[in-house]
Amino acid sequence: MLFLNTHRFLGGAGTRVFNPSLRQFIASTAMAKSKFEYVRKFETDDTCLRNCYIVVRVDGRNFHKFAEKHEFRKPNDNRALGLMTRSAQSVVEDLEDIVIAYGQSDEFSFVFKRSSTWFKRRASKLMTHVVSQFSSSYVFHWKEYFGEQPLSYPPSFDGRVVLYPSNRNLKDYLSWRQTDCHINNLYNTVFWALVQKGLTTAQAEDRLKGTLAADKNEILFSEFGINYNNESLLHRKGTALIWEKQEEPVTKQVKLPNQEESKVCVMRSRRRVCTHHCDIIGNQFWEEHPDILEDDSC
Repeated sequence: MLFLNTHRFLGGAGTRVFNPSLRQFIASTAMAKSKFEYVRKFETDDTCLRNCYIVVRVDGRNFHKFAEKHEFRKPNDNRALGLMTRSAQSVVEDLEDIVIAYGQSDEFSFVFKRSSTWFKRRASKLMTHVVSQFSSSYVFHWKEYFGEQPLSYPPSFDGRVVLYPSNRNLKDYLSWRQTDCHINNLYNTVFWALVQKGLTTAQAEDRLKGTLAADKNEILFSEFGINYNNESLLHRKGTALIWEKQEEPVTKQVKLPNQEESKVCVMRSRRRVCTHHCDIIGNQFWEEHPDILEDDSC
């Protein structure tokens, strides 16, 4: 029911508005036309350029201290890596315009498709939403991976937005991050093997100073019997999350003519976020998943 004194439309003594939605409209209209509205002009336009992939990268802030405090296992803690992936999955599932996410160590990169219009392509909105969703998911799912080990203090993540205009640029970016994963993991694998052997961290750093990848591989093999190529793909290649269609069984109630209802199992196609630990630098991954990239000629 609506009862309104029209001659006092914008308020004042005697105004009676019983329609809640109309009351909200009047209030918002009055606010929008207030003398203070000019402050909106101080906002800067941070709309991302059209026809570009939008990459939001999330990085752990001061995560070395966080890992020490929570006693992360060296050189790799699968609990921590699993939690990072779970947090990234929640972001991808929340924002379906993300075509691929890639992560390693304490970072994850989220790639929005070129045609995405989420948050009107505003960089600040995209970045803050991704970072806040990732951070809250990290805390929310902590117990799933660390059990009764308490979270001593909340983790902190920062973010940045970068635009890539072509498929080549985007693939090179992701190749750069996976190469970084390999370099860091090889170093950490040798470093912590030396420390566990009895060297101090300073001695291990000195031992590895100036060494190349071949030198590190030789130390691992000759002194520890470790073939780095046999190490976990999760550690060597990082984690890629992509959307894929999967067939899953679903039970339905079906009634045929002149028959009673019966349960029938049918297959249904559904999009899910799937995890891959593989090489994304070569062409094979992209050939197997052609839907990730959009045509450069568009």
